[in-house]
Amino acid sequence: MEEELYLKLARVLDTLPNGFPATESGVELKLLKKVFTPDQADLFCDMRLSFETADQVAKRTGRPLEGLEKRLIAMGKAGQLFAIDFGGTWIFKMMPWVFGIYEFQNERVDKDFAKLNEEFGPVYGKQFFSKTPQLMQVLPIEKEIVVQQEALSYERVSTLIEQNQSFWVNDCICKKEQGLLGHPCDRPMQVCLAIAPVPGVFDKYSHGRVLSKEEAYALLKETEEQGLVHLTANQQWGNIYICNCCGCCCGVLGAINKLGIPASKVINSHYYAEIDAEKCLSCGICAEKRCQVKAIEEGEEAYQINPEKCIGCGLCISTCSGEAIRLIRKDQEKIVPPPIDENAWFEERGKARGVDFSAYK
Repeated sequence: MEEELYLKLARVLDTLPNGFPATESGVELKLLKKVFTPDQADLFCDMRLSFETADQVAKRTGRPLEGLEKRLIAMGKAGQLFAIDFGGTWIFKMMPWVFGIYEFQNERVDKDFAKLNEEFGPVYGKQFFSKTPQLMQVLPIEKEIVVQQEALSYERVSTLIEQNQSFWVNDCICKKEQGLLGHPCDRPMQVCLAIAPVPGVFDKYSHGRVLSKEEAYALLKETEEQGLVHLTANQQWGNIYICNCCGCCCGVLGAINKLGIPASKVINSHYYAEIDAEKCLSCGICAEKRCQVKAIEEGEEAYQINPEKCIGCGLCISTCSGEAIRLIRKDQEKIVPPPIDENAWFEERGKARGVDFSAYK
């Protein structure tokens, strides 16, 4: 009976637009058993991708209301559901495996979880990155975008900061996982930024650190100096996070570096970098220390950027002492605007995967 509950949960997660592929080894079920009790797995399958109160869940599903909100709040704190307290009214919704349940296991991840996810990662990645729209889009370093190439609002990291009132930073689960596996990263760990449009959202969080707007900007500046790529959800509105990612740990950038999946399928990018061979000093800093996706190679006379690999983050530009690199906006026909919001992303992705997730809307 318990095994059937985990199989049902896995099928539900795979029916969602983000997917959750089955493996021959069943490692995905072992992961779910690490995260959910059987009762929690059963309750998750009754949830939807849209917010509901406990009362609404009870009326829709026929579950007893008594104790339901308490259980849902506990699942929210355990990273199994998305739970928000809006002025004393709690609302809840299910989350996909990525971006969602996996990222919210930050406080519970251990070596066993890390090993299981490392085994599951290649199978999950091959399914996940085989379809578009991509999960994330790049937010290039703004100071490297020339005035003539004015970025759209959803391409600017400053827009996300100015549109929001609550900021919170937590450890990167990808870095934490790699550290547990014996591959520690030499870049800062506490770099994952959550954002919200109303004040006080993160004040009661028991982990991580609440930031002011000024501190959020300072964090982004620090991550740029450390050579981390700004990534956010591939949507125009309603973004709730800004990840600051390295190529050695990040599961998304790892799909490019480790799985060999083309960058254009992994990340939505609106720019690419170009090196002026006459100005290049051939110091190699851009290739060796700044580029997180191995898009820069040494040529006969100067370093060269492969535009098919480049994700247009701008990290290579800020440390170029010869001022040989510039960020160029892609031709309009090569730019794919992100879906308007998360729901539009779900619709496009579900259609691309051919899954009917209408029961979970």
